[in-house]
Amino acid sequence: MIDALNHLPRPRAGADQLAEAFSDLAPPLTARQAAVESARCLYCYDAPCVNACPSEIDIPSFIHRISDENLQGAAERILSANILGGSCARVCPTEILCQQACVRNNAQECAPVLIGQLQRYALDHAGFTEHPFQRSPASGKRIAVVGAGPAGLSCAHRLAMHGHDVVIFEAREKAGGLNEYGIARYKLVDDYAQREVEFLLGIGGIEIRHGQRLGANLSLGELHAQYDAVFLGLGLAAVRQLGLADEDAPGLLAATEYIRELRQADDLTQLPLADRCLVLGAGNTAIDMAVQMSCLGAREVNLVYRRGVSDMGATDHEQEIAKHNQVRLHTWARPEAVLLDDTGRVRGMRFARTQLVDGRLGDTGETFELAADAIFKAIGQRFDDASLADPLAAQLARDGERIQVDAHMQTSVPGIYAGGDCTALGQDLTVQAVQHGKLAAEAIHAQLMLNVEAA
Repeated sequence: MIDALNHLPRPRAGADQLAEAFSDLAPPLTARQAAVESARCLYCYDAPCVNACPSEIDIPSFIHRISDENLQGAAERILSANILGGSCARVCPTEILCQQACVRNNAQECAPVLIGQLQRYALDHAGFTEHPFQRSPASGKRIAVVGAGPAGLSCAHRLAMHGHDVVIFEAREKAGGLNEYGIARYKLVDDYAQREVEFLLGIGGIEIRHGQRLGANLSLGELHAQYDAVFLGLGLAAVRQLGLADEDAPGLLAATEYIRELRQADDLTQLPLADRCLVLGAGNTAIDMAVQMSCLGAREVNLVYRRGVSDMGATDHEQEIAKHNQVRLHTWARPEAVLLDDTGRVRGMRFARTQLVDGRLGDTGETFELAADAIFKAIGQRFDDASLADPLAAQLARDGERIQVDAHMQTSVPGIYAGGDCTALGQDLTVQAVQHGKLAAEAIHAQLMLNVEAA
């Protein structure tokens, strides 16, 4: 249980009611719906939806196979580009990627083909009796992958396909990374993240070692010396701080910590509930936190952001989910002080009104207060510098706090590659992390085979 919130009450709703509140956000398509929706695709020759997909899935091709009732063929086409296509179909912001680019998303129709839901339909109904991809003959090469999140898993699977042996070093007791610990519960239901990991491992040649944390009981220098290549899929494990007094008071917590607890909870009725809840931030994590607290039964949920709506990181779709769940959005407000009760616990927060002055954010001089039983920080993740504390890791070039990589996902140290949120590429999306892992695996394979030929 989360110590900082132990003083809070538990949800009033029963287990059945909470289960309903956290049921699938987007119910799957029926066979009839999938048939009708797939028939809407124009199978564009130069499909803009493919260009908008970070993992380069051949979207017209897999939709055409659905239309032909070849679901296994559709699934294979998806998985050949994105081995985590099932989770990406559920959590990917298709509304700003492939579906936004769909040619049917125009002023006359305003109704793009539901690409994400069709992708989910194909993978949910493929009915594989064995893993759809076979390993190449054993290469005798061993690669270390640090982090069993989307980037690391994608990299490991593609390397295993090429016949290499892979050892994944994972700090937590479960693989899956963000999909397992950081996504809203209503987006990935029925333990889907673990089922997808088990499917991925079905190719063979991949070993996962849990309880292995880089910078603690794992050294990058040792991995570099012991393995033929190393891939870093570290994510962003540390939480940004507000820089305010009393930030460690009971009742103030990182949103990611609560979401992790919620996703791992067997009994939602035992989670601490803040009747009056404050969420700081404007990204998808902030929305996930606010909506889930509302689903648990909070009477008042306020989401506060220091800039305007147009600057919010959360998509319009995510914002609509928040509004549908009675989350109140306050913009142009900066956290100024944590307010405590007589026992030293959080009772609210004081905010300074903000505005843009010559393009820079400043205060107006006005303040206001919001009462809260708990405050959740969702102001961004940051790189955990402790993970790169050994001498070799210190040599890695950085873009700000993140690891610098080239177009082949290689770092400044030969033989070490990186991908996902720990790099400075892109938008920190699951689908993008999968692509990074895939690209890194292909680069690692090409380099290893080049070395074999040279020898």
